[in-house]
Amino acid sequence: MAAFLLGAVLLIVQPQIVPSRPAVNLKAETSSQSVQRELLKKMSQKNDFKENFHSNGSCRHLPQTIIIGVRKGGTRALLEMLSLHPDIAAAESEVHFFDWEDHYRNGLQWYINQMPLSYPHQITLEKTPAYFTSPKVPERVYYMNQSVRLLLILRDPSERVLSDYTQVFYNHMQKHKPYPSIEQFLIKDGELNVDYKAINRSLYYIHMQNWLKYFPLDHIHIVDGDKLIKDPFPEIEKVERFLKLSPQINASNFYFNKTKGFYCLRDSGRERCLHESKGRAHPQVDTRLLEKLHEYFHEPNKKFFELVGRTFDWH
Repeated sequence: MAAFLLGAVLLIVQPQIVPSRPAVNLKAETSSQSVQRELLKKMSQKNDFKENFHSNGSCRHLPQTIIIGVRKGGTRALLEMLSLHPDIAAAESEVHFFDWEDHYRNGLQWYINQMPLSYPHQITLEKTPAYFTSPKVPERVYYMNQSVRLLLILRDPSERVLSDYTQVFYNHMQKHKPYPSIEQFLIKDGELNVDYKAINRSLYYIHMQNWLKYFPLDHIHIVDGDKLIKDPFPEIEKVERFLKLSPQINASNFYFNKTKGFYCLRDSGRERCLHESKGRAHPQVDTRLLEKLHEYFHEPNKKFFELVGRTFDWH
């Protein structure tokens, strides 16, 4: 009897573990949501798609690894650096399969057709930064492949907000369209405008919680985007280990370009840098406004650190 009571007590106080598969509240789920979920399962589990084989032994197939984000976190740099590895075959452009409805309705065969040709020993990789902050994406990726390896690259949230604005600003400038100053987005009625989309994208813990409903933490490798900019090699070494790749990329593959102000790549004697749109100078922002931004992200950052069991050198 005592042993039974002890077992019952231990069962009650046992800590909750982040689920490795979807935790669905069936009572709270509406009938329409249930139907949508079943359709999603059927669509993802159907084996009516074909892997496109080529005469040289290569083929197109579903990716085993996806760079899921974050926007303006350094996803393009990460993709280019990983492409140095002979066992990586990367899709050149952002596919937007899981977050764009028009693309998702095309089905998995369409998705496969967007993938690069790869050999049996290679890992197929695609990157779409918008995946991380899109609520529907984790579930869709899960039903495509529960074993997929996910790469998430993050930067200081405040810096990411400024980079987000800078990209949109330059896009408008190239089209000769006027665009408001960053202060007009960051300030509303004298206070920080927390409804600004760029700020919401930097609330990492909210989006991470959504991914952890479907994937265990050991399926998601977080790349420190700030460190990748300053010293890329150690971060790439960690990614190689996460993907179980042989250590092929080395320090000599990177060199600092003083003109551009960031690291470029050297591959078999050929040198290449990221597009000129990368590494653009951020707008000048009033120090007090920056302090407001740093203060706002303090608690969300703390929650994120607790969620992933790791800290980052952010403001």
